[in-house]
Formats: sequence, C-alpha cells, structure tokens
Amino acid sequence: MDLPNAKNNPHVVCVPFPAQGHVNPFMQLAKLLHSIGFHITFVNTEFNHKRLVKSLGPGFVKGLPGFQFETIPDGLPPIEKDATQDIPVLCDATRTNCYAPFKELVKKLNSSPEVPSVSHIIADGTMGFAAKVAKELGIEELQLWTASACGFVGYLQYEELVRRGILPFKDENFVTNGTLERSLDWIPGMKYIRLKDLPSFIRVTNLDDTMFNFLGSEARNTMTSSSIIINTFQELDSEVLQVLMRRNPNIYTIGPLHLLGRHFPEKFEKGFKPSFWKNDSRCIQWLDQWEPSSVIYVNYGSITVMSGKHFMEFAWGLANSNLPFLWIMRPDLVKGEESITLPQEFLDEVKDRGYITSWCPQDQVLAHPSIGAFLTHCGWNSTIEGICEGVPMIGWPFFAEQQTNCRYICKIWGIGVDIDEDVKREKVTILVKDMLKGEKGKEMRQKCLEWKKQAIESTDLGGSSYNNFFRLVNEALHYNVACPPSSEIQGYTGY
Repeated sequence: MDLPNAKNNPHVVCVPFPAQGHVNPFMQLAKLLHSIGFHITFVNTEFNHKRLVKSLGPGFVKGLPGFQFETIPDGLPPIEKDATQDIPVLCDATRTNCYAPFKELVKKLNSSPEVPSVSHIIADGTMGFAAKVAKELGIEELQLWTASACGFVGYLQYEELVRRGILPFKDENFVTNGTLERSLDWIPGMKYIRLKDLPSFIRVTNLDDTMFNFLGSEARNTMTSSSIIINTFQELDSEVLQVLMRRNPNIYTIGPLHLLGRHFPEKFEKGFKPSFWKNDSRCIQWLDQWEPSSVIYVNYGSITVMSGKHFMEFAWGLANSNLPFLWIMRPDLVKGEESITLPQEFLDEVKDRGYITSWCPQDQVLAHPSIGAFLTHCGWNSTIEGICEGVPMIGWPFFAEQQTNCRYICKIWGIGVDIDEDVKREKVTILVKDMLKGEKGKEMRQKCLEWKKQAIESTDLGGSSYNNFFRLVNEALHYNVACPPSSEIQGYTGY
C-alpha cells in the first residue's frame, strides 16, 4: 500500500473516556489509522496511565514511531485501588477538570517540531470537552461512540421522556410497582422496548441526577459532531442506524473493529492491548481439555459490581449445574469489598471443573472452541465480541445501556436469554444447563453462527464496514488512501 510521505501525515489525537470498555475500541481504531500512515497521539488520564504501566510494564506506554501516549489529569484525589474509579464522580470530573489540561496538551503538540500539527481530534462520545477544544482551536473533530447504536438511540430519548411526563418518577415505588414494565412503542426504530430496557440512568426521581444529565447531554452533543464513528455493522443495527442517520448523515459504522483489523499490517508487538489488569493466559490451556461448546464463560466486565448475596447466588448456580466454567472474578467485583473470599465448600465442589481468575484475554477465550455460552453483563465490547465468535449469551445487565443491549440480544437478535435482576441460584443453574445442553441453546447457537457470518462478511473486502472505513479515511479525515487490492491484504494478525 503506497502511503504519503511521513512528514506530511495527518496527526490524530484520540481521547477515550477513562474506562477499560472505552479505551479498548479507541486503541483498535488508533492502530488501524496508524497502520495506514496516521500519526497518533493517544491520551489517557494520569490514573489510567499508571494502571497500564503496572499491568503491562513501562515498555507498553513508550509507543513506537508515529504512535505516542500522553496524559492529562482527571482532577480527582489519588487512590491506590486497582479498579475503575467511581463512574458518576469520574463523569463529573472529566466534564469539570479535563478541558483546560487537554487544551494545553494540544497546543503543546502543535508547537512541537517533532510531530506533525494536529489535524483531527477523535473524542469519545462522552468526552465533550475534547470536541469543544477542537472547535476552539480550529481543528476538525470526530466522535467515536464506543457503546451500542441501540443504546445511543436510548439515550436520545431522555428529553422526550421528560416532555411526555414519564420522568422524573414521583417516588421510589417505580422500582417495584410495575412501572418499568411499561411498553414504549413510540420510539422510532426500536421494537419491544420497555422502560426497564432504556439506559438505566432514567431511573430517577430528580432530574438533577448527575448521570441522567451527563449521558443525556453527551449523547445529544455527539449528534452535532461533524462525523460519528460507531463500532457496529450495518446489517446488525440497520433500523436504529436509519434513525440516527436521519439526524446526522455523517455516521460511519466500521465494526466489529477487531475483525476489521485482520486486513491491516501489524506494526505493534504481539499483545499490544491496553489491559488495566494482568491477563492470565493459562486459562487458555485449561480450556484445551474440554469438549467443544461445553464450557460456560462468566465475565461481568470491568465496572459491574454486585452484592455479596447475588455473588453467592451466581457461584452456587454455576456449581449446581455440574458443568465446567471459566469465571473472571475481579477483586472489586463484590460491592464494598477489596477482595473476594469463596467458601471452601464451593471450592471443593468445583475444583475439577471450575477455573477462577481475575482477568483474561477475552478475545482468545470467546474464540476457543470449548466455549458454549457467555454469562455477561452485556457491555458493548463483550456483546460484539460474543457475536463475532458465535457464542450465545446469558445476560445480567448492570447499568447504563447494558439493559438495552440485553433486550436486543434476547428479542431482536435472538442470541441469548436474560436473568432476573434479583438473581437466584436455581435460575442460573437452569439457564446454564439449557444453554449448553438444551434445544433452546442449540437454536441460539445456530442463530449466533448466522450473525458471526454477517460480522465477518461486513469486514471482508467490499463489505459494509470495510468500505465505510475507507470512506471515513477519505471523506472525514481527508486522507487519500484507496482500498488496497486483495494482493496487499495481510492475514489476520490478532487485533
């Protein structure tokens, strides 16, 4: 692939929200752009930069030619806990504290003779301050919406819910009196949606709630961007994408990003992935001993926390299934606990068929033939990765648009089932057995394989996401790189 002279290459500054689920797709996009000649500056908060150094070593954040890391402060008091910061506090902090230091960073980059001038800023859809800086400095801005397209449409309903008098709720009785079961048949492009399926920050009795205001306003602001990038593919989200594109036609669906990456030369060392926890790769060898589609993979993502009661219900539900499982158990998974202690009785029960660890290379796990189902919080990265590997899901959404994703998994895409919010061990056992051994699981596995095929085709040569990526580069980033012929396409390199 012929690239322009490096001295004239455009310089893109990437600004993800400071959480694992946002940093991952940003890194995938940054690597794609770097592989075709863009200079990249990847901006983390100081807190997360330290976590990356701790997890991956200082070599990771040194970058490489044409790819550098920079940091900005989040303004929060320093903590030593190796966990995602409190999300409402973090959202308020980024909105309040990050504008000034980020503006100074961009000015510093533009005055440096060692890097090209900044040509574009790609801001997370929840990092509106970065878009503001871009506009003030006369730099073109784009936004990467790292969550789902259906969740995006959900957030855009917040104002309409207020206008219709549905919000705020009068009191906390809405949680138990059936109010959340109300059907919302008026939302364009969305079917089978109930109040409980909209992004969870609608559950307020006061419209001054931090998260209700933050996500509602950030989603609306994202719609005003010059261009919006979404990590999905046209065939999966056609109806909601039509709704979004009526409001902003400059939307580029270029996902699944990790599948798109198989076409591009790998310039990074193997394993160049921004994990805030150390991966336990031994779990892959453990999976090798099991039959195809026989293991349940359990991972609630990087933010979800649960009560000790629910934790034990999940534990005994898995134990009582008598099926093998791989359980990713972050130290901060149980609310208010610094670490987790499982009873010896449980450990004895599952010692020959349970593998428990704190973090893993999820892409490799989901791709392993032994994985038969995925018990998930329904975060978008996990959802899209599960779709790409053809793995049916059992959803237990925690917050944000995870509820919306779960509804789409179950009712629109037909590739999973959900567990009641107040989870019981008997239900966990039934669902796990049914997914791995029952007819319903077989049907869903077949549907999953159909979506997997669509995901691969969308990122193949001439596929919708493949073509959209080069449209993005040419139209929105103004970089004249043609789609390379198949003879120049590299083999899959493990993005």
